[in-house]
Amino acid sequence: MNFLSEPLSDNHIRDDFSCGKSVLDRYLKIQAGQDTRKQLTACFVIADSEDAVFGYYTLSSSSIQTESLPPSMRKKIPQGNKTVPVILLGRLAVDLRYRGQHLGEDLLLDSMKRSLAASEVVGSIAMVVDPLDEEAKSFYLKYGFTQLDNGKMFISMKDISAVL
Repeated sequence: MNFLSEPLSDNHIRDDFSCGKSVLDRYLKIQAGQDTRKQLTACFVIADSEDAVFGYYTLSSSSIQTESLPPSMRKKIPQGNKTVPVILLGRLAVDLRYRGQHLGEDLLLDSMKRSLAASEVVGSIAMVVDPLDEEAKSFYLKYGFTQLDNGKMFISMKDISAVL
């Protein structure tokens, strides 16, 4: 990784951010600051020397139904556990001006590193994403995420540690 991610702050300039997906652009510009102040999510950004954001992702704690896990993983969960703790990668986006520089990959690996570290403090068996579209789904598949029946995708912490 050739950048440093940092928590979103009021100093970061978000007005010109455009990743080509209006829902992700609007979130960063309008909602991300509020969500981080309310501790609903943690938002991490990469920015230039003038603090203009050119990439971001969000993480939060979550859970998924045990029955939605693949059978190989489900059998390792004690009976009676209806849900299992996971870390949700809620959003990940790179400004269009910076596409082609592998920043999406760098952001994903950074989010995995943070999630793995967090799982050592607060139990979590996997990282989960809910891909916005087929392009996002293809991106996550390249990094070892598995499709779940509910449309979400996951990668176990064990697999994350192997990737890193």
